[in-house]
This record gives sequence, structure tokens and C-alpha cells, in this order.
Amino acid sequence: MVSNRYAFIKAGWHGDIVNRALEGFYENICPDQIDVFEVPGAFELPLMAQELALTGQYAAVVAAALVVDGGIYRHDYVAQAVVDGLMRVGLDTRVPILSVSLTPHHFQETNHHRAIFSAHFLEKGREAANAAIKIGMTRATVLGKPQRKLQSAG
Repeated sequence: MVSNRYAFIKAGWHGDIVNRALEGFYENICPDQIDVFEVPGAFELPLMAQELALTGQYAAVVAAALVVDGGIYRHDYVAQAVVDGLMRVGLDTRVPILSVSLTPHHFQETNHHRAIFSAHFLEKGREAANAAIKIGMTRATVLGKPQRKLQSAG
């Protein structure tokens, strides 16, 4: 049977902004159905996603992080490694792995940018919840497994 539980992993860097994605996710999926985990940064997301996917407890795993340009080009490598790693985890485990990992080119520690990205993460969290629900329904149809009824978040 398809699980009705979701794992949400969030990176600790810029946690106040990344947490907004979890708030958006809560708007569309009941918090009682979500287990939340925190890792230090984005680079740790794929391993944690793999560990959680392999438990067989989750209909989907969501990974959220903000990877900013610190001026040394490291962010490009981290962002690529994270996205590649998350994709590989999904393909290897056959559990949907959804990314709410953003890499802005022009993030500055200003109130203006923090507000913009906080709002963006809130919306991306909502989108991730909708994607998790839709992929679960599609997989249930394709795999011939009934989808458990989701509890309403609101």
C-alpha cells in the first residue's frame, strides 16, 4: 500500500528562509503526515533523502535548501551535486524525491532579498506539496496500488 507519510528535510543554512518552504508544505498536507528532519547544509540533503527513502515509510521525500553565491563559485558545484544526488536517490530507491533547493545568483543579506526569497520559498513549499500529492496519485494508478485518503491540512 502507498504510504500517506512524507519526509521533509531542510538545510540549516539560512534556516529562517528555508523554513518558509515547510510552512507552505503544511498548507497543503496535514502536518500530522509529515516528519521533519534538519541537516547542516544542502550538501547533506541527498544522503539523508536516501536514508529516509530506504525506510519505505514515505510516499515522497522533500529536500529544501538555499545555496547562495559566496563569491567563490563553490555554490555552483554544491547546487549541481545536490540536484544530481537527489535525482539519483529517486531513481535508485523508486521513491519520489522533490527538490525545493534554490540557488539565486544575486542573494544579499538585505531585508529586501530576505523578504523576496522567504515569499518564494513559501510558494515553492506549496508547489512541492501539490507535486507530492499528484505524483502519489499517478504512481498509485500506474502501479495499481490504492492511494490512501489524505487528511486535509486546513
